[in-house]
Amino acid sequence: MTDTERLLWSKIRGKQLKGYQFYRQRIIGNYIVDFYCPKAKLVIEVDGGQHYRYKTNKEDKIRDNYMRERGLEVIRLSDREVFENLRGVVDSIYENM
Repeated sequence: MTDTERLLWSKIRGKQLKGYQFYRQRIIGNYIVDFYCPKAKLVIEVDGGQHYRYKTNKEDKIRDNYMRERGLEVIRLSDREVFENLRGVVDSIYENM
């Protein structure tokens, strides 16, 4: 895990949000997602700068569509957002559950 992922994981692991279990580095189809909550049908991806290049961004959209076709909601967060506004990020995740 990256430092950003570790920081977010410290706030969502152990059923801290609504008593829901999150898993990290879960396989869904041909993809590995950063965090997954089956009960909320929620995928969380923490993206570094490489995700904002055209090719990677296009691949992320394909991946997100794959997840949505399986009934999963996808939240994409920038690593900067997690570092600078962790409380707001956690609140946003809570609201999307």
